[in-house]
Amino acid sequence: MNVNAKLFMALSNQTRLNILQWLKDPEKEITSVSSEEVRYMMKEKGGICVADIAENAGLAQSTISKYLSDLHNCGLLISERHGKWTYYRRNEENIQELSKYIAKEL
Repeated sequence: MNVNAKLFMALSNQTRLNILQWLKDPEKEITSVSSEEVRYMMKEKGGICVADIAENAGLAQSTISKYLSDLHNCGLLISERHGKWTYYRRNEENIQELSKYIAKEL
């Protein structure tokens, strides 16, 4: 993972931080759909649908798509495309790497 200012800029937005927190435990945190549906998305689709994240955030889907793209481009999220839908989950390996970097370097 390349730790740079762009990554920290992505983390400087409260909604983007919320998204990372929600995706840490989506079954508990994504309240816009049932926990059964969350489990299905995580198992079968590899993440949570953009529309459900947007509904959870109470923001426009276009805004959330941009935030998810920012987090994805920094390596903090992994995306999977199924048809016209994109599903996101955390990139735990890179998040652990970032944690180690912060502990060691900052």
